Amino acid sequence: MNVVVPATPREAFDLLTAGNARFAAGTPRHPNQDAARRVDTASAQRPHAVLLGCSDSRLAAEIIFDQGLGDLFVVRTAGHAVGPEVLGSIEYGVSVLGCPLVVVLGHDACGAVAATRDAVREGTAARGFLRDVIERVTPSVLAAQAAGVSEDEGFIATHVRHTVDLVMDRSRELADQVAAGRTAVVGLTYRLAEGSVRTVTSRGLDVPPDPAPATASTPGNR
Repeated sequence: MNVVVPATPREAFDLLTAGNARFAAGTPRHPNQDAARRVDTASAQRPHAVLLGCSDSRLAAEIIFDQGLGDLFVVRTAGHAVGPEVLGSIEYGVSVLGCPLVVVLGHDACGAVAATRDAVREGTAARGFLRDVIERVTPSVLAAQAAGVSEDEGFIATHVRHTVDLVMDRSRELADQVAAGRTAVVGLTYRLAEGSVRTVTSRGLDVPPDPAPATASTPGNR
């Protein structure tokens, strides 16, 4: 089953959330996963969203959003930590591939956030390059703690919101695309057991956040 490529941020967002609703309900359609789609996308790609998500093995983007080959331009790091390569990949998806939507996807029971909370609480340093991941997640954990957040969901939502702020602040290309209305950025959290996503924040798209515990930033769109 083929899906029409959405041309606007709203169309892309609605397509993803509809796919997630099917997945959570146990009725996925598995679009764009046949041999014909494989042939169609062999020479070029036209994804409708950039997805920056955690590397967690339970967060397979095409599965949880019921998408197929060529639909998503996926960038994944532990704790969706952001560095130059991640920013460059996002900019490629937006400016070269023309994706009308960027999604930052966090999830409950995130090991990177949990490790960072432990490191901050105990004052310990991780070994090897894991230290870099923890350093990038630490500002979110500190902000959540300063706001009195104690629940896992609050820490995850704060980290997603901070990641959205970070990519918008550091990437002039992305900020310009959002200002021009060509793309939007949405922050979501995913519940592992339920299989459903919740909106945390958005830029360039009028999507109200779903009810959530208090976090380090005032709830609402920007």
